Amino acid sequence: MEDQLKRLLEAEARAQSIIEAASHERQSMLDQALAGVHQAEARFEANRASLRAPFLKEAHGRAEQAAAELTRKYEERQRNLRSMASRHEQEAVDAALSLLLDPTI
Repeated sequence: MEDQLKRLLEAEARAQSIIEAASHERQSMLDQALAGVHQAEARFEANRASLRAPFLKEAHGRAEQAAAELTRKYEERQRNLRSMASRHEQEAVDAALSLLLDPTI
C-alpha cells in the first residue's frame, strides 16, 4: 500500500510539473501573440499616412476642380451682369435724354 501511495504522490508531482510547464508555455504563447499584435499595430500606424495619401490626393484634386468650376461660373455670371448693367445704363441714359429733350413724354 505504501508503494501505491508513493506512486500516487509521484504521479501527482509529475502532473503538477506538467501543469506548470503547460501554464508557462501558454503564457509564453500569449506574450508572443501580444508582441506580434503590437508590432502589427506599429506597422499599421507607420504606414497609415502612406495609405491615406492617395485618397487625400484624389480629394484635393476634386476640390481644386470644383473650385475652378465655381470660379468659371462666377466669372461668367459677372460678365453677364456687367453686360446687362451696361445695356441698362445705355437705356437709362437714352430715356433720360428723351425726357429732357421732350418733357411731354
